[in-house]
Amino acid sequence: MPGTYTALHYHIVFATKDRSPLIHAELQPGLYDYIGGIARSLDAVLIEIGGMPDHVHLLVRLPPKTALADLMRVVKSRSSGWVSANHRHHLPFAWQEGYGAFAVSMSDIPKVRRYIQKQPEHHREATFRDEFQRFLDVHEISYDAKFL
Repeated sequence: MPGTYTALHYHIVFATKDRSPLIHAELQPGLYDYIGGIARSLDAVLIEIGGMPDHVHLLVRLPPKTALADLMRVVKSRSSGWVSANHRHHLPFAWQEGYGAFAVSMSDIPKVRRYIQKQPEHHREATFRDEFQRFLDVHEISYDAKFL
């Protein structure tokens, strides 16, 4: 069979360093646009982005040539550099080490998009830690709670 055909969709979650609420209303639109540009530069498609002041959710489609770890390394390093260069009047900006990434089937893309769009509603009832633990549990990923 000639060619490579893939549908690699991921729901990715990552937090600011120490989960500090650094993504304020003034910063959020530009940061999200910049992350979208980074994804495009790697031939990925950013389907949805959203989050809260202390974390971000991405729904992305990756081409087979782009490893998830490479996408995350570039997104986190370039976006923190952009914030530092363009929003110096705010606290120092950094992302926490690590991330969560969960495969998404085509049939679940609309559901994941709605979930990302409704982050403020979800976080009226659950903390980021609760949300992240639930993702890990649902996807049967083992973890040590003291490192969350």
